[in-house]
Amino acid sequence: MPLSGGKGHWALLISATMQGVVGIDQDSVTRWMSEHVSAVAPLTFELIAGGRSNLTFRVTDAQGATFALRRPPTSHVLPTAHDMVREHTIISALYPQGIPVPRPLGLCSDVTVNEQPFYVMEFVDGAILRTREEAEAGTDIALRAEIGANLAQTLAQLHDVDVEKAGLSDLARHDGYIERQLRRWRNQYEQMSVEGVDHGGLIEAVGDQLAASIPAQQRVAVVHGDYRLDNTVLDDTGHVKAILDWEICTLGDPMADLGILLDYWAEPQDLMATLLGSAPTTAPGFATRHQVLDAYAARTTLDVSNINYYQSFGYWKLACIMQGVFARYSAGATAGDLGSVSEYPAHIAMLAQTAKQTLEQN
Repeated sequence: MPLSGGKGHWALLISATMQGVVGIDQDSVTRWMSEHVSAVAPLTFELIAGGRSNLTFRVTDAQGATFALRRPPTSHVLPTAHDMVREHTIISALYPQGIPVPRPLGLCSDVTVNEQPFYVMEFVDGAILRTREEAEAGTDIALRAEIGANLAQTLAQLHDVDVEKAGLSDLARHDGYIERQLRRWRNQYEQMSVEGVDHGGLIEAVGDQLAASIPAQQRVAVVHGDYRLDNTVLDDTGHVKAILDWEICTLGDPMADLGILLDYWAEPQDLMATLLGSAPTTAPGFATRHQVLDAYAARTTLDVSNINYYQSFGYWKLACIMQGVFARYSAGATAGDLGSVSEYPAHIAMLAQTAKQTLEQN
């Protein structure tokens, strides 16, 4: 059965009229797109919902051609975190290397056009599986088995990219990736304490253990930073058609990407499956975590024997990130309604404990 389930990244569209789209100066952007990407006016802009940071719009021209436009959020913009030029540079370098990314079509760095820089890329239609329900409704068991192997092989393909030949050597530092990540997230965790919530020093203790046992970085690779099933568009055969959301991409240790992929690859019996919600990979027929790891190993010359370390690092990092979210909500981001995050302290503790247990298996 062809894959037909939820088109997550592209499907949840908020229709907008030409009378007002937040984040888009319709007249100005229409002129720019007509001149630079051959779009035929008038254009219709639709905000793709579900994004947590940068905004993505589906743009349809008068002839029915579709494009995707990316721009920073409309408020609280941090240039280093919402750098459109950087994102465009990354996909422009990876597209000629055969990596499945949307084809870049144009970059506008002139802030007089639309307040902030933006870029336009191919609109890649396909399926994104976010929930178990979507996986079960849109795929059969045979197809689900194929998805995990291809997802892993595509990640290995990304990690094979020669950063020098791709023109990405200056994207970031080449060494010390895990050390820098540990410092960054440890600092954020310590700055995001919440009165009355105490994890008994577990986050700090696991961070110390991770810092004391960092494996040698085998290769300088393009690291996506958030490589998981719902950040990819799949075709009808269950193969990766496009990798999305390059916002935190950098250069570093490729095993960190693999660790995050495996962390998110929930199995039905996992405690993590509860924390991650209705994870699509808990549906019958999906590859196991070990099978995903084996598929990656078969496609690379990298040694994956230390993968427990990187899975531990991934769980620990997610705990630190979740603490930051909880702290912001506790400080009033929900106007006093903490119902949606009331279970975060328990989840943070679960992630930290899982990180500790995973590291001790190494």
